[in-house]
Amino acid sequence: MRLRPRSLGRPFNALWFGTGAANLGDGMALFALPLLAVAVEASPGGVAAVTAALTLAWPVFGMHAGWIVDRVDRRMLLSGVNAVRAAVLTGLSVSHVTGTLSLPVLLAAAVLLGAAETLVDTALTSTVPMVVQPVGRNSANARIEATINLTNQLAGPPLAGLLASATLALATGASAALYVVAVAGLAAMTLRRAPEQTGAAAGSGGVAAGFRYLWRLPVVRTLTLFTAAMNIVWAAATALLVVYAVSPGPLRLTTAQYGLLLTAMAVGGLLASAVVEPLRRRFGVTRLLIADAAGTVLLVAPVAMDGGVWIVAAGVVTAGAGSSVWRILVATVRQNLSPPDLLGRVYAASRVLSWGVIPVSAALAGIGAELWGVRAVFVLATVLAAVVLVAFVVYALRTDLTATVEASPDPLAVP
Repeated sequence: MRLRPRSLGRPFNALWFGTGAANLGDGMALFALPLLAVAVEASPGGVAAVTAALTLAWPVFGMHAGWIVDRVDRRMLLSGVNAVRAAVLTGLSVSHVTGTLSLPVLLAAAVLLGAAETLVDTALTSTVPMVVQPVGRNSANARIEATINLTNQLAGPPLAGLLASATLALATGASAALYVVAVAGLAAMTLRRAPEQTGAAAGSGGVAAGFRYLWRLPVVRTLTLFTAAMNIVWAAATALLVVYAVSPGPLRLTTAQYGLLLTAMAVGGLLASAVVEPLRRRFGVTRLLIADAAGTVLLVAPVAMDGGVWIVAAGVVTAGAGSSVWRILVATVRQNLSPPDLLGRVYAASRVLSWGVIPVSAALAGIGAELWGVRAVFVLATVLAAVVLVAFVVYALRTDLTATVEASPDPLAVP
């Protein structure tokens, strides 16, 4: 019996290490920035603006990030962007210590960090095919997903909180140091390249080429649209679950207990990403993706039915696990079906489409809650999730999704 996971090679291990270090830095930075806004006595709107600035980059800059990734050396891009993030966090640390930090500086830093995230996320998923053969890509995506769950969502915030209890500058400074560690790890990564992939070829087609190519890939296009539909449900849930859960809401949780609920969701995602490969081999791609679509229903149905805390928690954990499985498998499909010189733009187009619905959906959920109440919004979200589930089952049973995930001809292989 194999006790250790099969090695995917030194280039992937370097990418994996750099991803872990950078995402631990991400988790700490995302925790610390709103606290820095509070420290400079920003209003509640100002604190919210910092969070909004971090998420603004995908709809505004996402397509350009894909174009940049396809034009430049991805190792240099990942290293350079992490170095910039280290410089930004170092600057915030110095500003906080010297008493010169202000809300406009924080907002500018948040915009830069948000743009950096679009570049790093796009470059990461586009680099996996350049360091891993097709047969190992699902394992590679699973390991990266597990690492992101562990470092970004589980370890980063509490570690930042521990350091921030001494001084916020220590938390942001440690985040900057982790980005530097990521750069050092990425230095050991080497990339495979197709002989015909030149800079001109990689940059051909412009920013919109990713949208055009995505639309010509039926499986990738359809999975992207289903992801967008499910993200409408997720946006409503994440916007309003806190109102239902935290006292004086029906579940009457404390803020600490609500934090544990979100941690449980991240644990579900971590565990699922750790076992997705054996599950895929046993149950197949189609069943796993259908199970995730069902998990989206379970995210909102317990609240719609006025369920108790343990029922809501079970739904949240199941949804978190399914979400990780979906991201892993869909990433592998996209990597296997997209040409290397367009993968960055195809990923960016997919992300812009599937994430672009989130802010609008969250805003509409808030309006609906004001008009009809929180449970009514969860009832509507449950109906939508059920419709999406039925539609996806019909599609998945008519499509050979397994073939898109399992080993395929390697576009980077040299004859």
